[in-house]
Formats: sequence, C-alpha cells, structure tokens
Amino acid sequence: MAVIEEKKELATPSKPTVKKAVKKAADKKEVIVAAKNSDIAYRVLTEPWITEKTHKAMADNKYTFKVIHSATKKQVKLAIEGMYSVKVEKVSVVNIKSKKKAYGRHMGTKAGFKKATVTLKQGDKIELFQGA
Repeated sequence: MAVIEEKKELATPSKPTVKKAVKKAADKKEVIVAAKNSDIAYRVLTEPWITEKTHKAMADNKYTFKVIHSATKKQVKLAIEGMYSVKVEKVSVVNIKSKKKAYGRHMGTKAGFKKATVTLKQGDKIELFQGA
C-alpha cells in the first residue's frame, strides 16, 4: 500500500503543470474574444450615464451606461468586458419610459431609453474621466 501511495504522490505534481498550461491557453482565448467583443461595444453602449447618484455608486464598483433598446444583459456584459478589459460580475437593466413634455403650448415627448448598471469584480476599475 505504501508503494502505491508514493507513486500517486509522484504523479500529482505533473498534473498541475498541465492545468496551468491549459489555463494560460484559455486566458489567451479570452483575450482574443475580448478583442472581438470590443466591436460589439460600439454598437451596444451609447454613453456612460453620470449623475450624482451613479458617481457615488462608482465607489462600490458599479458603473451605469445608456444602452440601445434591443441590448440584452449578455451583450452589455460582453461589450463592457471587451471595451474596458475588466471582469463583470452582475448586470442590471432598466427601461426608462418616455415622458410627456410641454414645448410652449404644444405637448411633446422626451424619448425613453435603456439604462444598464454593471457591477465589476473587486479590484477592477473603469476610468471614465481620463484627461479631465
């Protein structure tokens, strides 16, 4: 029994090196996928949504963006990860309805939009105010 256990112990160190090589290859694939996803980002993300409330949420790694109406949570996640090279943990999406607005004596409407709040992995950060 002792001889078999020693052989198992000798065999286990070789496996993690193989796993590390597989993980490195997987990381390279993720980088390639992220580069492809940056093309999606310009179609999905309209602009960052910056207010006092969202500015305070940035301290908790929550960033808010205005997105196109047809965007899904998965598309928003891929777009953020591709454009900013960060890891997204959670995506929340809200549809803001259009509102009636008086323009002089005529009634009009303000356009509705879709807003996505993205929670990033601890330690990741998006620099929205570069050069300001």
